[in-house]
Amino acid sequence: MPVLPGAEPFRHEGGEVGVLLCHGFTGSPQSLRPWADHLAERGFTVSLPLLPGHGTRWQDMQVTGWQDWYAEVDRELRALSERCSQVFVFGLSMGGALALRLAAKHGDAVSGLVLVNPGNKVHGLAAYALPVVRHLVPSTKGVANDIARDGSVEIGYDRVPLHAAHSLRNFFRLVDTDLPQVTQPLLLLHSPQDHVVPPADSARILSRVSSTDVEEILLEQSYHVATLDHDAERIFDESFSFIGRLAPSLGKKGSTSGG
Repeated sequence: MPVLPGAEPFRHEGGEVGVLLCHGFTGSPQSLRPWADHLAERGFTVSLPLLPGHGTRWQDMQVTGWQDWYAEVDRELRALSERCSQVFVFGLSMGGALALRLAAKHGDAVSGLVLVNPGNKVHGLAAYALPVVRHLVPSTKGVANDIARDGSVEIGYDRVPLHAAHSLRNFFRLVDTDLPQVTQPLLLLHSPQDHVVPPADSARILSRVSSTDVEEILLEQSYHVATLDHDAERIFDESFSFIGRLAPSLGKKGSTSGG
């Protein structure tokens, strides 16, 4: 299937500091593209992959699971690590969970994390019904496009494939057990008004990671897809400052520089 226009992966060859961006469940790189462009313009080496099963049609996602999505970002992290002196991992929603597992498994290869409305759990009765219902019903109503800003649209599926949702539930459980292994500096930004991921998920993550350098920022003007919402510029600015504080090579000749 052809990739939906705007949902293509994005890569930019820049300086010695790399950033890997992980998009969310049923979403696409489009939700993070303005963030990726902001980083590329400032000279970073940027990778924004399209996760398997995403960016085409929801039926394609039915035959994928967390192992496929994680393997994609794991490959991208390894590739960035080979050509960059430092790599930071950013994630939105499920992408935040992918980022946390990368940090737990790769240790010093990840210099820091920036998470926006990260997911940690599939909530409600649906979570308990998934193991059975997924064999009876192929999909349910989509979760894409939770944005407060008028005229801002997320390219994502209008249906949630339930086999994939079941895999996501298992992945969240796995990541939750990984959280104490996360020691890297962490910037977590989340929206009090989020109709997809409740604030409890961010609170759970903050309470379980072992990171000592932690900052939490509330995105009061945005819903779930805050990277396309009113607080987008703040996310971009705060994440740039976060890297600047942690990357000594910033501004050196032949390296990433501000612009």
